[in-house]
Amino acid sequence: MKQITIGWLYPRLMSTYGDRGNIISLSKRCEWREIDVKVIELNVGFDKKQLEECDLLFMGGAQDREQKVVSEDLLIKKEILLKKIEKGVPGLFICGAYQFLGKYYKEADGTIINGLGIFDLYTESSNKEERLIGNIAVKTNEGTIIGFENHGGRTFLGEDAKPLGKVISGFGNNGKDGTEGLIYKNSIGTYLHGPILPKNPSIADFLIEKALEIKYKEKSVLKKLDDSLENKAKSVIAKRMSINL
Repeated sequence: MKQITIGWLYPRLMSTYGDRGNIISLSKRCEWREIDVKVIELNVGFDKKQLEECDLLFMGGAQDREQKVVSEDLLIKKEILLKKIEKGVPGLFICGAYQFLGKYYKEADGTIINGLGIFDLYTESSNKEERLIGNIAVKTNEGTIIGFENHGGRTFLGEDAKPLGKVISGFGNNGKDGTEGLIYKNSIGTYLHGPILPKNPSIADFLIEKALEIKYKEKSVLKKLDDSLENKAKSVIAKRMSINL
């Protein structure tokens, strides 16, 4: 039996908007395929060796105060996280986590908070503008994905950065250039809450598949699952948005 270890970064502080559901989705989709799965909760002060054991990474979003605490701890682990991402270890980084992996976050008063610099992007606060909130549909190479966004920051990708997809309806990275998220190596950064994976099982399977390929150094083909319920949930939201899947 194959096995993967999922590293859940800062679940006590970075787990808003139901993003815990992403861990549940990953775990169940492994179990249904008889893939042994272990979830390690990596909270503030965790041992670096625990991060090295992980085959798949997940980190959600939070409010500013919690994000400040996490950023200080995460900077200590930057080298290990960078090494894993560059190696191709898959990860899903939502909202605040997505911003963390960029170059910097510029607050409304001009203060610059340095990021990890792993993703080629930067984010600026927009306290004087409205938050970007609501259901969102994004066209990707693998089809249309559906989620929910709620963010005040505006994220801008570098010239060579690859967005996760193109916004069909909603705001995306900044509400201006039509991009949403970023994909780098096998890691995904995105503003899609909801959580994203239950309604978009193809993304969950991409992460699981890549985790197995990197760990076992061989091509992985996952057993197909009955995703009728997941697709129905996705279709309901798409219908509300007048989107054809």
